[in-house]
Amino acid sequence: MAKALGEAPEPGVDRQWTRNLGRGRVAGPRLPQQHVLEEAGPSTASVHAGTYTDPVTRAVGTPIFQTTTFGFTPESYAAFEQGHIRDVPIYGRYGSPNQWAVQEKIAALEQAESALVTSSGMAAITTAILALTNRGGHVVSSRDVYGGTFNFLREDLYQLGREVTFTSPTDIAEIRAAIRHNTQILFFETLTNPLLKAIPLVELAALAREHNLLLVIDNTFLSPICLRPLDFGAHLVVHSCTKYLNGHSDVTAGAVAGPRKYVDRVWNQMLKFGGSLDALPCFLLERGLKTLGLRMRAHTENAGRIAEFLAAHDRIRRVHHPSLPDYPYPWLREYCPDGWGGMVSFELDGDDEDALKFLSRLTIPLVATSLGGVESLVSLPFNTSHSFLTVQQRREVGIEPGLVRFSVGVEDADDLIADLDRALTS
Repeated sequence: MAKALGEAPEPGVDRQWTRNLGRGRVAGPRLPQQHVLEEAGPSTASVHAGTYTDPVTRAVGTPIFQTTTFGFTPESYAAFEQGHIRDVPIYGRYGSPNQWAVQEKIAALEQAESALVTSSGMAAITTAILALTNRGGHVVSSRDVYGGTFNFLREDLYQLGREVTFTSPTDIAEIRAAIRHNTQILFFETLTNPLLKAIPLVELAALAREHNLLLVIDNTFLSPICLRPLDFGAHLVVHSCTKYLNGHSDVTAGAVAGPRKYVDRVWNQMLKFGGSLDALPCFLLERGLKTLGLRMRAHTENAGRIAEFLAAHDRIRRVHHPSLPDYPYPWLREYCPDGWGGMVSFELDGDDEDALKFLSRLTIPLVATSLGGVESLVSLPFNTSHSFLTVQQRREVGIEPGLVRFSVGVEDADDLIADLDRALTS
């Protein structure tokens, strides 16, 4: 990536830097003891891909390698000499069997050549963006991205010598108009928080190809069970594994997946930032991933039933969910024929004070931040994720008073619907 390591391209320069990492790379990293699946369905990959089979005990699950360092071998010295230290056990920050096991599973699910786990979703996002841009570069992103991402792009990129332009996530003409001679990355989310706006992914990929840009997609809200952005032309996909990939609200982690030539650059940046993931959360994340297919089916089915119930309720002004006829982004249904995850947002026939009272009457969903766990969680954007915006600014992005964000869990849908009905009518 010659130009990405130097200054940003000048006007009129042919920018082929997205294709300049031409050295051949093997998939992985992998150990010989890991289970590698060449072709498998998503649930099979969730269960089996990447599992480390201990050669002594034949344990069916990956053991926890709770160590910071590994004894040197001839392979270790050769890795230092030949520049492939990501592929052998040397030091916990560089890589470990637990990291490699869960990375292989995520790569298999995304059908990617390589994956990297990090200490949080924000670590994955910030490390990927900084690894794939350089001083003088420019990023095009969305006004609707996750608050932590938005604040990083708005407050920190400038300090690091990059620029950013925020656009509508759904207006391809506005996105095209934002591209400059020094643009290097398009960064968008497949579904936005909290209104579930769907990006025109195919058109974004075509735009990236046309201008030789990298398309980096945050796929946290959908997971690879519902959508694999790499299949549609994205160069890298990132996740907050804290959410659906782990699914049990007990791990903070992130992931990056894609061609190894890009993931290696992100890994090299991570070594300097220190955002590696320790053995125990890797073990928990790998365990959580084994049920990802089952959980996503339950989340999707429950969310669809709840969206249908809410859309027919006289106390609800509007429901935001891809299953409904008035959903304004129908292309998502073409991208994701098997479902859209467990997120539902809806507007009460009232204001934010009414929404607070509604939350106090719920008995099953927990009033808490985050999403994607087996338990249902509910929150109000006005006093959590979008509290830093004024009422007018929230309305400009479509967040009206009384908006509720519901992360639908895997409980019995009848129980959730009955609880919602009681809270709405009492």
